Amino acid sequence: MPVPPSPRRSGALLLAAATVATVLTCGAAAPAAADEPGWTAEPVAGSAPTAAKAGTRPYFYLAGTSGTVLEDRLALANTSDREHTITLRGADAYNTAAGAFAVRSAKPAAGGGSEGPVTGAGVWISFGKGATVKVPPRTRAVVPFTVTVPPGSPPGDHPAAVVATEAGREVGVRVHLRVGGPALAALTVEDVSVRGKGAAASVTYCLVNRGNVALVPELAISAEGTLGKVAGRSIRTLPVEVLPGQRVELTEPWPGAPVFDRVALTLTVTAPGGARATASASAWFVPWGIAGATGLGLLCLGAVAATALLLVRKRRIRAGDGPGPSPHGSAVPAEAPAPEHELTGAPR
Repeated sequence: MPVPPSPRRSGALLLAAATVATVLTCGAAAPAAADEPGWTAEPVAGSAPTAAKAGTRPYFYLAGTSGTVLEDRLALANTSDREHTITLRGADAYNTAAGAFAVRSAKPAAGGGSEGPVTGAGVWISFGKGATVKVPPRTRAVVPFTVTVPPGSPPGDHPAAVVATEAGREVGVRVHLRVGGPALAALTVEDVSVRGKGAAASVTYCLVNRGNVALVPELAISAEGTLGKVAGRSIRTLPVEVLPGQRVELTEPWPGAPVFDRVALTLTVTAPGGARATASASAWFVPWGIAGATGLGLLCLGAVAATALLLVRKRRIRAGDGPGPSPHGSAVPAEAPAPEHELTGAPR
């Protein structure tokens, strides 16, 4: 997925006073709703080509080579009538099992340690002395931060986020960080299976990003049955971005599945950068109600046929037993064999 660049700087940064939040008085801001905390966090408006007319950015985009320092700015807007004290930190990002973008939590785990230790790009993010910001009512604070890319960092995408926290509420803003170097787009499709039947059928599968850049894949499904071609799914973009090294489990509706057939499925997944993968699976579609009734009928027919064969066999056995005793209780004498004549050639 093309990502719009944002203003960035590399090299050493002199942040003498930049670590102190710049507080600006907000205009006539609308009062916050009752269920809202009264503050927001978002990137400072930039001039990205795909940004909205107002210049807003949905996330941070930073790029540079290993060993450089990048910078950007976060805007905290207080729309309420009281002061808010907000804590800022960097966090690693990952995909949930369903493919959503998520960040590691900083809350301690029940058994000690950290529920989401910062070991990736999240630890590269620093707010310096501005990690805790007091935002007066109806004001907007602009907080600079830096991203220090360690020397020798591998090339590719390093998912991270800036997280703002107050009173247990966290707001994360994605940081799309790319380290310069060769980009590898690679993925695999695994664990393909079919669930349901008919219009309620679906195909479940796993996508694994084997490369070093985030991918937004496209999926196509083709199907071939023993009774002929089966309707699959035309190519479409999946509503998920798979981060490097992540594995997501997805389900694709398949309303064209047959009611009765054996089908061979082929899933083809592609992504920008030349990534392509295929996987196959087979599935039986049997209307079990009809199959059960048919099976019961065949079973009954088989029982009738077996009984008939048994009766025929018994009759044949009785016919081969020979004559029984006479009505007067004496045995019927056996018929005497015919006399044999010796052939001597002499006339008699």
